[in-house]
Amino acid sequence: MEAQMRIILFLMVIISSATEEVKNLISTEGGSITLPDPVKEKGYLSFKGTTIAAVNKGEVEIEEKIYINRLHWDKNTGFFTITGLQRNDSGIYYIDSKKGRTFTTSYNLIMYESVSTPAVKRLSVSAESCILLCSVEKAEETTLLWYKDKEILNQSSSALSLLLTVHKQDSNSSYSCVAANPADNKTLPVNITTSCSEQNNTDNSDDTNTRYYFVTGIIISIVLAVFVVLIAIITKKKCLNKTKTTTRQTQGRFGEHRHKC
Repeated sequence: MEAQMRIILFLMVIISSATEEVKNLISTEGGSITLPDPVKEKGYLSFKGTTIAAVNKGEVEIEEKIYINRLHWDKNTGFFTITGLQRNDSGIYYIDSKKGRTFTTSYNLIMYESVSTPAVKRLSVSAESCILLCSVEKAEETTLLWYKDKEILNQSSSALSLLLTVHKQDSNSSYSCVAANPADNKTLPVNITTSCSEQNNTDNSDDTNTRYYFVTGIIISIVLAVFVVLIAIITKKKCLNKTKTTTRQTQGRFGEHRHKC
């Protein structure tokens, strides 16, 4: 009878472990995460089947070298915190607090890149509207959003840029561009009065002026080169004509005479 009870308890442990919900945690590269299940007196923290830390009699021992100085245990709360997170830290962590439980608590850590701060550039402006472009340097798992006050006007996933047309009657509203992923977000407020001012031509004029001066410089260089070649040809031709005239005049008086240009 006792043996049967042990088998039943063992099966209950397996069933409990199999049906336990894995809780998701998210963080960004370089960030930190605290596993919200305490280990006060005795227990373990494992990752992908390997024990990385053990708590015994209120003291912790880090068992994996890569977690030294990165894995911290708070004696007061019993919480484990991992700092300096990297992409390869993603995966399932198991916590066994040895406190009358028949199964461990599981956490699935999902890692994301930190999003870059968006930049906004004006593409064009007219008396009726203004076109703005919000862009980021990298777009992996990043969503770009344009906000007017608290309303989402436009959004795009995994895109490097996102357009917005602001009409004159809406120019007094508050606008912002947001770059976000599930773990991080960066917001850039946009001053429409400044960004869409017709007197502010720095957005597109810089590129236009650069191209203008580049093309103008090439044209001037070509014209100067042609001019120098023409002068050389004309000078050479005049020199040859002068040489022929001088030679004819001197041959009759003094015999052969050579003149070099």
